[in-house]
Amino acid sequence: MAAARHLGIWVLDEPGLHVWLRPDRHHHAGASKDCACIRHWDAGASADTFALPSVPHILLQIHRCGGSEAFFVALESARRLGLITREGLRWLWQHSDAVARDLIDFSRADADSGLESLVRLRLRRHGWSVRSQVRFVGSGIIDLMVDDWLIIETDGKANHEVVSHRHRDLVRDATAAAWGHMTADRLRDGHP
Repeated sequence: MAAARHLGIWVLDEPGLHVWLRPDRHHHAGASKDCACIRHWDAGASADTFALPSVPHILLQIHRCGGSEAFFVALESARRLGLITREGLRWLWQHSDAVARDLIDFSRADADSGLESLVRLRLRRHGWSVRSQVRFVGSGIIDLMVDDWLIIETDGKANHEVVSHRHRDLVRDATAAAWGHMTADRLRDGHP
């Protein structure tokens, strides 16, 4: 996780330090008995002792250690940032299990944030049609459109604390309502 974060990849918070150890080396357990780090032993580590593993290796390790949601969020972030090539995606797909392969096939390169990726993934489980980064008349580009009627913006708290951003969201909500669409904010506030 720290390697992904170092590269600017959006990762879900996970407690603990993850350390990548090469399988052809040894580890003195007694020297680090107080270490609470999570050790990963595999061939992902670079021949250069202090270099980062490749992005596909980092993503594979996130899937193995952090699970599907953590993997998907990091994968879409890496794709958005251009940190994983087509060959890297192919390698990742070939070295992954069926669950990760499905997530790789579902992933996109246009998610604006990890939160957007996470919401899209969770909505997928319900069988709803979810489109992302949709150009909407009078509102610009919206994060998610669910079943062609519900608009979801996945802006975090920091975005809503800026008055001009909140105003922009209110204008977008009003425009969407005029076109017969509902926004998640209006549903949460009890509006029909």
